[in-house]
Amino acid sequence: MIVVALAAAFLGYFYMKHNERQRRLEIVHQERLVAMEKGIPLPELPIDPPRVEKGPNPQATLVHGIVWTALGIGSMIALGFNGSPADLPASSSRAFSSLWAFPLPFVFLGLGLVLYYFLAAERAR
Repeated sequence: MIVVALAAAFLGYFYMKHNERQRRLEIVHQERLVAMEKGIPLPELPIDPPRVEKGPNPQATLVHGIVWTALGIGSMIALGFNGSPADLPASSSRAFSSLWAFPLPFVFLGLGLVLYYFLAAERAR
């Protein structure tokens, strides 16, 4: 049901976008016909205006670093509170005591990205 709803949303979006473009072309065409009847010369216009390419976002590294660090720390807290279940034997509870350390790579990845952002910003000055 969700997949059908998402597919319908995508198709609806593209249908509306197509209708908008067709409507814009019709308006431009009508304006040109009126201008030709009055003898007004019009310059050739592109149908779609050119898109201006933006440069990379300088804060993207910082945002990614904060998100990865928060994800890692939140996972560490969740796994730390998980603890060892009481219904497991004592020998297998040892495996649950160190689960909090599994998200450490995410924390280090995030901290590395934040550090890189500040070092790169310092070098750019």
